[in-house]
Amino acid sequence: MKKAQRILAVIGIIVLVGLYLSTFIFALLGKDFFPMFMASLFASFVLPVLIWAYGFIYKLIKKNSLTDKEDERIEK
Repeated sequence: MKKAQRILAVIGIIVLVGLYLSTFIFALLGKDFFPMFMASLFASFVLPVLIWAYGFIYKLIKKNSLTDKEDERIEK
């Protein structure tokens, strides 16, 4: 599980760096690429928030499933 988390973390870093670079490049290219710039800017703010939210929800679900299993063991 730790290896998978590390691989996903590296992929996330690469995607975020790519988004930041594309935002910078589209900003330099000018008016013709304004929609692409806005999409890249939007994604560079939303993607980290979504990654955090998915991780937070995963931890909550995992925590609840572990407590449910412990409750089942105690009842038996």
